[in-house]
Amino acid sequence: MRLASVRVITRNVPRAVAFYEVLTGATPNYLTEDFAELVTPSATLAVSDASRVPLIAGDTPTPAANGSIVEFWVDDAEALFETLKSTYGDELDVVQPPTMMPWGNLSVLIRDPDGVLVNLYTPVTADARRLQQNRTPR
Repeated sequence: MRLASVRVITRNVPRAVAFYEVLTGATPNYLTEDFAELVTPSATLAVSDASRVPLIAGDTPTPAANGSIVEFWVDDAEALFETLKSTYGDELDVVQPPTMMPWGNLSVLIRDPDGVLVNLYTPVTADARRLQQNRTPR
């Protein structure tokens, strides 16, 4: 089995795609006007309008309603946080500024424009880097 992608549901695809483009540095590939993918070196993040999901599931989900967290392993969580702050200013919903976690990751928690919780983290300690290497596909 391979995880193909994680899909974020939104009611404003261009706004969400622009946010994740800044966050990932990936160029969005719009397959339709209401569905785009951002392919990163380790995974694909799909963004689709909520109206597209009933075509698959039969009902319309509410963006950010399930309490999920989308997590990104980044080279420098603090630098990316500063980039997002300078891009979005007071509109950036900061849940937790850069914080060292007990397991050795520097973590930043923000919300995307639809309220989805996003964790940006950088393994800092040797134990955290070792744990991350165990998660990396070979």
